[in-house]
Amino acid sequence: MEETISKFEHDFVEQAAEMSHSFVADDDDEEEEVEPKLKYERLSNDITLILKKDAASCIAVHPKFMCLGTNWGALHLLDHLGHSSQQQEFPTHGMAIKMVDIDSGGDYIGSCSNDGKVMVSGLYSTENCHTLMLDRPVKAIALDPLYYKSGSGRRFVTGDDRLILHEKVFLSRLKSTTLFEGEGLITNIKWKSRFLAWASTTGVRVYDMSIRRVISVVKKDISPGINADNYRCILYWKDDLTLVVAWADDVKVCVIRRRPDADAERLNLPSYYVEIVSMFNIDSFVAGAGWLGNHLALLVVPKDEELSGKGQRPQMKLIEPHQESYNEISADVLSIRGFQEYACNEYHLECLAEEGQFFIVSPKDVVLAKPRNPDDHVQWLMEHQKYEEALEAVTGPQARGLKCYSALQVGRTYLDFLLSNGEFQTAAKLCVKILGKEKNLWEEEVFKFARLHQLRAVTPYLPRGECRLDPHIYEMVLFEFLKTDSGGFLRLVREWSPNLYNIAAVMNAVLEHILRHDPDDSTLLEALAILYSHEKKYDRALAMYLKLQHADVFRLIAQHQLFPTVHDKILALMELDANQACALFLEHSEHIPPDLVVSRLQTKTPLLFKYLDALYMKEPKEGSRKFHGLLVTLYAEYAQEKLLSFLRSSDYYPIQDALDICQQRGYIPEMIFLLARMGNTRDALRLIMGQLKDINQAIEFCKTYDDPELWEQLIGYSLAKPEFVNVLLRNIGTHVDPRLLIQRIEYGVEVPGLRDSLVKILHDYNLQISLQEESQKILVSDCFSLHERLVRIHQRGMAIRDDQICGACHQKVIVSDTRKPTAGMVVFFCRHAFHTDCLNTVDTCPICYAMKLKPNAGIPEKLRKP
Repeated sequence: MEETISKFEHDFVEQAAEMSHSFVADDDDEEEEVEPKLKYERLSNDITLILKKDAASCIAVHPKFMCLGTNWGALHLLDHLGHSSQQQEFPTHGMAIKMVDIDSGGDYIGSCSNDGKVMVSGLYSTENCHTLMLDRPVKAIALDPLYYKSGSGRRFVTGDDRLILHEKVFLSRLKSTTLFEGEGLITNIKWKSRFLAWASTTGVRVYDMSIRRVISVVKKDISPGINADNYRCILYWKDDLTLVVAWADDVKVCVIRRRPDADAERLNLPSYYVEIVSMFNIDSFVAGAGWLGNHLALLVVPKDEELSGKGQRPQMKLIEPHQESYNEISADVLSIRGFQEYACNEYHLECLAEEGQFFIVSPKDVVLAKPRNPDDHVQWLMEHQKYEEALEAVTGPQARGLKCYSALQVGRTYLDFLLSNGEFQTAAKLCVKILGKEKNLWEEEVFKFARLHQLRAVTPYLPRGECRLDPHIYEMVLFEFLKTDSGGFLRLVREWSPNLYNIAAVMNAVLEHILRHDPDDSTLLEALAILYSHEKKYDRALAMYLKLQHADVFRLIAQHQLFPTVHDKILALMELDANQACALFLEHSEHIPPDLVVSRLQTKTPLLFKYLDALYMKEPKEGSRKFHGLLVTLYAEYAQEKLLSFLRSSDYYPIQDALDICQQRGYIPEMIFLLARMGNTRDALRLIMGQLKDINQAIEFCKTYDDPELWEQLIGYSLAKPEFVNVLLRNIGTHVDPRLLIQRIEYGVEVPGLRDSLVKILHDYNLQISLQEESQKILVSDCFSLHERLVRIHQRGMAIRDDQICGACHQKVIVSDTRKPTAGMVVFFCRHAFHTDCLNTVDTCPICYAMKLKPNAGIPEKLRKP
């Protein structure tokens, strides 16, 4: 069953727009192609020879084989691929076979024709085979599905103008019983389990073979204007209880349901009845019906009033039936051989529901239709250039069902498609996903890009990790950029590991290119410097960077420890980038000492200032102390805003020289600080008042040094400026007696804000007096409290231990021997105890007194402080 026809004929199946045309949707000439649900194979092999000589008139299909009836009355047993599997000759009919049926066991075949002959033929046995000659044309036959089983009665039914049951009875005689008659010719019969359905002129009847009774009638509802005689009724059992009835353009889906036993008995009705669950008309004539999953499969012939008398292409439709309508899922237009000559009744459809296969029969063709598998889906997507969806299909969960396609195969086809359409960037990006870590595949694809002169597109995606290509690949890419994009070449040299390519070969190519085109090409010279560093020719790389004035020289020096090399290039490095140079020199000061740097920069004082300033910021004392005197000059020259803070924080510069520099440049704040630091506060105050004229700063200056002479000097300066007097009155109250200032104000001098200042002085004085009084109260209270506490402490009893030692004689104070009487004992508040006889005076403790005179007296030597 998995074999396929070696040659597909061009006129077989029209896929694309015709295959995907939907009769339910809006009429749109540019409707997008929809993938068909089924795939089609024209059966050949032996069946081709049969149909060359004869024409098919009917077919019956079993999971094991199929049986084809022809216009010449012959029966042909074939497998599902069209190979003949007939091991015996079947009797022939004298006219075209009208219907063929196979029992569910696949052991017996029943056939009938217009010559009145009815045959039941066994495939493996001649028992229970019958040949009947009736005196009228027989249009239909159906075998009991259990015909192959003994004890089943070996039943079959035939239909002409009557429905006749033939069954085996006593002594193997064949008994015929008329089950129904009187409604015209019976054209179709289908038997499933216990139910029999047949079509007559008036409609379809469903018969329960267990009780020999009709349970329901399905009426014929053909659209007006259609001649029902031109279209046969189609019957198809989906399962034991679901029947599809199609007649011309009318389709019904019927379900057999069981009636409640009480109702059946009370009303004398059958236990089962038929319910129509779906009923609708379509815009085509039905030639066959089947079922695929949840969808109804219909073989139809389109209606076309304009082309009357000429056959139309049949279609295979999958629809989703609803109660009174349907949704069309797909419609595949088929190119059957000679379709122009065939009417609807000349097509037949048989279904193998278990395998999802459909056999479409015309007089000269047999086509096998079956669901498309994952490989068919991928093939259709690729044929319609839907490569992204195809790639998703071969990499998604459904990829496990693929046998013919792989992600690599689809991906490489997609890559070729993109390259042929000029979508180079998309193709290059896709290479990562498709080629993975396959070195050989990468190299093949890169050469494709090279042939199209599109190496630049694939360059960002070339593997450079675990998977590495041949060095010639990377060199080829570098040479391409060298010729067309020097900036891109530099970027690659920076990003790529030198292990990917032959450095010498690339370097020679760069030198040759520079000599031929532009010796001053800074981009390529920079790339050459990087290549020199890869070759460990650091001296050449360093010289190249300095020539280019490129900041990467600092990275090169630090990365490869080229410090001895730069001793004579300090000035050049500072001129290139002072900030990076200072950072480099300071970080590696053990290799590039500050003395060396200062000596190299003596002629370039701005650069010297930047270096010493950075050195001071990093090491304010130890590393830079010897240069603080020089820093005073440099700060005064290039950064006055930093000079004062430097003067305050450093102690390692000559003050007089610093003062001279500030005096030369007129830096007043710095001069004030230096004069004060030298102790010349009077001159410093004179500068504040004379040059800055800042009374507030002067007051703060006087508060800092708190010298009465300074205050006197400040008062003297302020008397000449009444506005200063007011400020002084408000700020000196806690440092100087305000009366000294007030008494020196000349009579008649107008001092702005004097009254408010005096009020403030008086208020501050009152506040001070109040604070003193309150403090005095607190002091007296604390004094009394502490005195009472002292008295209580002195009044406490003091315990004398039995083992306590006299501080003078070092004997026990309490003598337990009555033979040695003592005059008494003295215990001081410090808890030192003595015998009365051992003391010269009882006014003070000898031990504590000695300790006051000599701190370590009376303390054991090992506990004494050094």
